[in-house]
Amino acid sequence: MTLSTPMLAAVPLVAGLMGPALVGATPTHQRERQPDRPAAATHPRAARSEVVEHVAARGSADHRRVLDYWTPQRMAAALPIDMLDIVTDGGGLVSGLTGKAGLGVAPDLSGATTKVAPSRRHQASRPQQQTAGSRWTTGGAVTRTTGRVFLTVAGTDFVCSASTVRSANRDVVVTAGHCVKDGTGQWADNWTFVPGYREGGGQPYGQYPARRMFVAAPWSRAADDSYDVGMVALATSGGRHVADVVGAQEISFDAPRGGQAFGFGYPADPPYNGEHLVYCAGPLRDDPHGETHDQGLGCDMTAGSSGGPWLSGFDLGTGRGTVTSVSSFKYSDDRRTMYGPYFSGSAKALFTAAERA
Repeated sequence: MTLSTPMLAAVPLVAGLMGPALVGATPTHQRERQPDRPAAATHPRAARSEVVEHVAARGSADHRRVLDYWTPQRMAAALPIDMLDIVTDGGGLVSGLTGKAGLGVAPDLSGATTKVAPSRRHQASRPQQQTAGSRWTTGGAVTRTTGRVFLTVAGTDFVCSASTVRSANRDVVVTAGHCVKDGTGQWADNWTFVPGYREGGGQPYGQYPARRMFVAAPWSRAADDSYDVGMVALATSGGRHVADVVGAQEISFDAPRGGQAFGFGYPADPPYNGEHLVYCAGPLRDDPHGETHDQGLGCDMTAGSSGGPWLSGFDLGTGRGTVTSVSSFKYSDDRRTMYGPYFSGSAKALFTAAERA
């Protein structure tokens, strides 16, 4: 795998790697997992476009099991996925390397995250063209299409963010690869999407368990952060497809690099509490360290926002745009910049497989 790891803020972090250390806790060791198989969208001549698929649920009984699993208490106690290697005996980057840099608050591993109300500077009433992190209070489509993800890995419950995207089957959401599969390790279990999540556990549009999950081969086999993208085909809720209920954002691949983007998510570590939709906005720039093909966005969102959509051509009035990346990781020496994978042919192959699922 690369020396990078998914975004984490508020736990001890790795430093002193070759080049700047990246924030997070993706394990490097192998864990027992269910067999993977190439999906139909596999590119025969390019391993980087190969799609790895996992069947998350085989029918209504599995869907019901997931819905029953997520009680309000379990949702409230779920940790940001970026704490995975902290709460498991992973032997990965955090426990396997020396030299640690802290980002403030140590994690509370008692089963619940510390809830801290956002400070006033994070509650701008008007949408801004450039912000490192503000509450989104304007409404629009993005408040319905963005949601929280709840999942279980290695027996521990976690949270991420995700967004619906326009697809032929009306069932597809995009998120980070590490919110679907633990790099070279396990696939997530009990995976469910709550669009338009509201404070206190509100689910105004229902809850949609995963049917099938898709990640790129470089993520599954090497946890390569340039391919930290996951696509998930959801089950219906009450017989309705998620896109029919909340709508969907457009998605694009091989878009021009740079430009302006708006990143959305549900950050759960201080100064945020996971209960509100937060956004960052500003110009994109290439990874200055050359560790990935990702682009960076000025953003102080914390753990829990992983997998949240980055929208280009975003309309402040309608809350609509085109998803061109998702929140993935931060460098430990630059906590104000979020990095997200560039959506190339590999991401397109994932999307094609998911919308055909």
